[in-house]
Amino acid sequence: MSYVPRLKTKYREEIKSKLHEQFKYGSVMQIPKLVKICINQGVGQATQDKKLADVALEEITLIAGQKAVPTKAKKSVSNFKLREGMTIGARVTLRDERMYEFLDRLITVALPRVRDFRGINDKSFDGRGNYSMGVTEQIIFPEIDLDKINKITGMDINFITTAKTDAEALALLKELGLPFKNQRN
Repeated sequence: MSYVPRLKTKYREEIKSKLHEQFKYGSVMQIPKLVKICINQGVGQATQDKKLADVALEEITLIAGQKAVPTKAKKSVSNFKLREGMTIGARVTLRDERMYEFLDRLITVALPRVRDFRGINDKSFDGRGNYSMGVTEQIIFPEIDLDKINKITGMDINFITTAKTDAEALALLKELGLPFKNQRN
């Protein structure tokens, strides 16, 4: 028997039936699911110091548990001292087991370590059922060694779902355990 992440099991056994009851889907294939999580980090100062891009690659690889890919500049911009093909960031796309493992670590370990944390904003949906959030400090992740940090940087985390509307995606992500702020109307 192979290992199955805790959130994947929870999705199969509990969340699917709750969403099916809540939105009254005609088919079980219409029930929204989390497809992938994309993590990316732009390093603006990489034009002056090339080591910053390498550090970003290492950090994202540690956080995600999967090798990060460098992001290259598409155009040269003289005002920013940027040349085409320069490494200006790092990104990684997580799917399946690694995606659920990262989500579990994000919810249970990383987000509670954010200073003055009151929940994540529920306004960052794109209208097609995808959610984006920003993390201002990479040190909230336990994989990062505080002694080796020379610069605190942030990153963007995108949750891509098969949901057709933002309401369906919000319900899915809430059930998976993302701590959204309490809605006040």
